[in-house]
Amino acid sequence: MAIGNGSFVSEFILMGLTENPDLQLLLFFLFLAMYTVTVFGNLSLVTLIGLNSHLHTPMYFFLLNLSFIDLCYSSVFTPKMLVDFISRKNIISYISCMIQLYFFCFFGISECYVLTSMAYDRYVAICNPLLYNIAMSPKVCVNLIFGSYLMAFSSGVAHTGNMLRLTFCDANTINHYFCDILPVFQLSCMSTFANKLVVFIVTGINITVPTLTIFISYGFIICSICRIHSTEGKSKAFSTCSSHIMAVSLFFGSGSFMYLNPSSARSMTEGKTSSVFYTNVVPMINPLIYSLRNKDVILAMKKSLKRGMF
Repeated sequence: MAIGNGSFVSEFILMGLTENPDLQLLLFFLFLAMYTVTVFGNLSLVTLIGLNSHLHTPMYFFLLNLSFIDLCYSSVFTPKMLVDFISRKNIISYISCMIQLYFFCFFGISECYVLTSMAYDRYVAICNPLLYNIAMSPKVCVNLIFGSYLMAFSSGVAHTGNMLRLTFCDANTINHYFCDILPVFQLSCMSTFANKLVVFIVTGINITVPTLTIFISYGFIICSICRIHSTEGKSKAFSTCSSHIMAVSLFFGSGSFMYLNPSSARSMTEGKTSSVFYTNVVPMINPLIYSLRNKDVILAMKKSLKRGMF
């Protein structure tokens, strides 16, 4: 059956995480539990921040957006992944595959830049506290989030647009559990040089720019913390950054392993494993690491429980 882009393939088969039938049911319940925690945790954070006025600050504005992105991000592929664990044939249509690929790019890149905005927020709060209200005004915060979504939109269009120009002939088995960029264009029966170039440039920008910004921000933060004389002051300053550092390390570390490695069959198999971290684990633990050690969020949760909101 022909598709509008000239492809002979109307659907793809997803190989999934494993072909071992004995593990399918176990993985189904494992990822169902992870997805339940992800949805509940991120929805709870969005609700708490939205309903509690004392959390209407730049830091929590960024955290609200991060939770919203994590909720949408995991929902792009986890429900399909769960269905595939208990299905005999893991089929996804060509159109659904392209849509999944676009939203995977959009929400993944959005998270990169929201994490970068959070690093900048911590830099201003610790290094220039007297200018914080000016440097992190509502207008600045909105512009940072708008810029994050704009970069994600343009990058998603670049990746998906280049994928749509490819022709897929006979091979239609994707060595992954969702329609990721590299496993899909490996199936094309035409040259993918332009696609690889776009992946290299766009992914390079979306990893290098946020990573450099985060490293520079934390470089200044560490210098400022070292100038604090009291041990209590240093400990408090570090504690405000520790959750963000954990989230950044997990997300960027696993993402870099997947997209900056040579595209061999072995690296694709390893990439499937590493992608579990940035597609399933990170969205699940982000609300936990940002709330369990956060007194403001715990206080807001207690107030909300007393008011019967949860």
